[in-house]
Amino acid sequence: MIVELSHRIVDGMITYPGIPAPKLGVHLSREASRELYAPGTEFHIGTIALAANTGTYLDTPFHRYADGPDLSQVPLSSLADLPGLVVRGGPGREVTIDEDLDVRGRAVLIHTGWDRHFGTDAYLHGHPYLAPASARWLAEQGVALVGIDSLNLDDTPPHGERPAHSILLKAGIPLVEHMTGLSALPPDGFRFHAAPPMVAGLGTFPVRAYAVVP
Repeated sequence: MIVELSHRIVDGMITYPGIPAPKLGVHLSREASRELYAPGTEFHIGTIALAANTGTYLDTPFHRYADGPDLSQVPLSSLADLPGLVVRGGPGREVTIDEDLDVRGRAVLIHTGWDRHFGTDAYLHGHPYLAPASARWLAEQGVALVGIDSLNLDDTPPHGERPAHSILLKAGIPLVEHMTGLSALPPDGFRFHAAPPMVAGLGTFPVRAYAVVP
């Protein structure tokens, strides 16, 4: 079974406050293409202008650190066919990780249920986030990737620090934010995939995140 873990990208959607919405357009319409091909043959070529932090997206170390690997430099082995582990958040905003878990080499996906608010004003305020101490522990344990179904892996007060981003990206650990569908996953036993295009000079980009469950 394949489980979808990404939000759809649609024209005008808001992912994060202050980041411009994507704009979808048409380079070649089906009607115009009829003049270029044989009768009965037509194509559509679309355009899209978007900020790299749109929808469900991947953060690479370059997003935080100028000398970190960008989208074109992070290996596929860090992004695809990873053994997955789901951590369920509790009632509070700050999510801590059980330090008895075996996380080494695994994609740890934090399920908070906050994705139910995606596309509404409620999604943008008071969201769950990863405890800084847990981010530090995950990095020390050699986690492969960390994801969350919330607005941000960190708390987001104005002019605030971003300790989880700083700790994990410094350790070369990619992050996936604004996930969805984590409630459909078992605690473990699945494989996780979230590979972006190989764009040089960018630190973030949307992904089609999904899990393969036996």
